[in-house]
This record gives sequence, structure tokens and C-alpha cells, in this order.
Amino acid sequence: MKILIYTHAWAPLVGGVQIITRDLAAGLSGWSRANGGEAIEATLVTQTPAGKMNDSEVPFRVVRQPSIRQLVSLIREADVVHVANPALVPLALGWLLRKRVVVEHSGYQAACPNGLLLFGPDGSVCPGHYLAGRYAKCVECNSKEIGWWKSVRSLVLTFPRRWLAKRVDVNIAPTQHIAGRVALPSTRVISHGVPDYSSSDNGAAPPNGAEKPYFAYVGRLVSEKGLPVLLRACAILAKQGLPFHLKIVGDGPERGHVEALTAELGLGSQIEFPGAIPVEQIPRLLRGAIAVIIPSVWEEVAPLVAYEQLMHGRLAIVSDIGGLGEIVEGVGLKFPPGDAQALAYCMRRAAEEPEFAAGLRKRAQQRALEAFTLERMVENHLGVYKELAGAGTRQG
Repeated sequence: MKILIYTHAWAPLVGGVQIITRDLAAGLSGWSRANGGEAIEATLVTQTPAGKMNDSEVPFRVVRQPSIRQLVSLIREADVVHVANPALVPLALGWLLRKRVVVEHSGYQAACPNGLLLFGPDGSVCPGHYLAGRYAKCVECNSKEIGWWKSVRSLVLTFPRRWLAKRVDVNIAPTQHIAGRVALPSTRVISHGVPDYSSSDNGAAPPNGAEKPYFAYVGRLVSEKGLPVLLRACAILAKQGLPFHLKIVGDGPERGHVEALTAELGLGSQIEFPGAIPVEQIPRLLRGAIAVIIPSVWEEVAPLVAYEQLMHGRLAIVSDIGGLGEIVEGVGLKFPPGDAQALAYCMRRAAEEPEFAAGLRKRAQQRALEAFTLERMVENHLGVYKELAGAGTRQG
């Protein structure tokens, strides 16, 4: 069985979609090797140039920047076409060639012109203007950021994107939340999967005598991630006299603003900015963390950092918004998005109630081992592919 996985941008270890597509393609190749009687051939197609990457180091075929003719040939050869987010060109070609097509939604591109469901003028969560037919609001939303003409263009392109997504064989959502928000037919929920870290030595508990326990944030420094909320929560803890330290791991366009706010709030001695850290070094960096905090103010779909913290057995403190609240339900601490006072309460509880935090960490890892493994993710996708390949060519 030949599976074509299309992702517009692909450079492993730079973002969640890239990591998921890499792990899915590698997992399919590994499954094929372990089950020699049934060959699974995975090909990853992307518009990203190779740069310094060596594609021979991954266990699957990579095709970069194909021409339309090449892409048509690749899609025609495939038994199933898997599109990471509803990219127009592969969706249109798959429909025209009557191929079996799966779309995995890691954003809201099929229900929102900017893909974030954030209303640009004030940064509030969008109530669903596009699906409600309030298209003038969509133009208003994006015009400040990209200009009126590009905003109109973005809106217009959402119509064929959604039309095609309605006609694929299966839409895959990583959480029930995004399944409800994109509101597409033939949607199945398949959770993301991450490696099993349960036997690693980079676990959650703060090491005895090694370093002062601290809180951590890991991710891009962009406005939708809610870093100002986290900093204001830290200012509240400082006023309350709670000893703490925070490491903000990552980089991005908002770094200057975040550092300036840190200084303005008088938190320079308590907050550290290690910057962007190679992915393989992050688990050891987080070894002394009391909790990892995800203070997002947009409806996160299914951030890998949340799954990874659960698998490591770390306590996650997250905004109860989007897929985040769903992922950590019952195994982490949640607070209303944007509520610095509530976040400060969660952080104080994690620091002052170690037995309570330890119980959550244990349950978090148990949840991850049951529901969020790479093996489970690959097997669930493979089940969809087999079902579609067995159905033959789509008739209309």
C-alpha cells in the first residue's frame, strides 16, 4: 500500500505539524518493516527546500518542491493521499483524480481564513464568523495584519478549501474540540502520539539538591501563546512572597516585548530566557521543573508540548481553551484563559502541595501511555488507510 503524505512546509523539529508528519511517516515505515508480509510505502511530499537537511537520514522517501506534473504522478500512484491541513493544490488534484484522500486538521484553515480563529482587531477568540456567513468580519479581522486586498483573497480561498474538505473520504481531528470547530463531515478523532519517555532519566520530579525547582514555558514567543498572562501571574506570586524561578524556553517575534514586560514588572532576577534550545536537549533542561505552563489565549488545537509533558510525567498547567483543556482533563491544572490571578493560584498550589502535584504527574503519565503513544497514533491512521485502500478508487 502506497501512502502519500503532503505537508506544505516540512523541516523536522521546527513545529508540531512537521514533527507529527515526520513521526507518522517514520512510524508507517517502521510498521512495514516489523510486519514483512504487508508492505507500507510512505512518501512525504513538501514544498520546503532541503536546506541543510539530509533526507537520506529519514526512513521514508522525501520529495521536495515537485512540479505540478510530478505531484500529479505521485498522487496517481498513491493508494491513499494524506494532506496535513487542507492545502488547496493536493486536495484539488486528489478530487480530480478520484483518489482516496484524508485531511488531518492541525489548525482551523477549513473554518477560518487566518486559520487561528482569533479576531485580529482585538485578539479575542472568534465566535465563528466565517461559518456563520459574516464574511465582512473576516475581512475586517485580517486587514490590519495583511491589508485589505490580501484579507479578501484569504477569505475567497477559504471557500474552495472548505468545499474540498467536505468531499474528502475522511477528516481527521486530533481532539474533539477541533472536530466540533471545523464542523466537517466524515470526521474521526485520532490523538497525536509522542515517544514513550517513561523509562528515561529526564523525568518530572525535581532532583534532590541538584537545582532550585522552577516553572517553565516551552514554545514560540508569539502573541497567541499568552506570555503576558504568565508574566503577570509571576508578578502576583512575587508580591505574595513565593520564592520561584521561571525559564522561558523558545524564541519568536514577541521576545523583545516579553523581555521588556519582564523588566517592567521587576521580574528580571526571577525569569530566565535560555532562547531556542535543540529539541533533544529540552527534556534534561526541564528535569527540575515543578510544572510546565501553557498560557495560550487562542484555541490551541493539540500542541505537542502538552502531550510531551504528560508522557514525561510532568505537571502541566494550561489555559482551559481549545484542545488544551481536553488533553489534560483530570491529569493537570487548568485556569480560565487570560486570568493571571487564577494562573498564579495554580502555580502556587503546584509549588506548595508536592503530594498533590505528584499524584497528578503519575496520572498524567498513565494517561499518555494509554492514549498518546506513537504506536497508537500510527495504528489508528493505518486503520483508516487500510479501510480506504480496500474500498478502491473513489467513484465521484
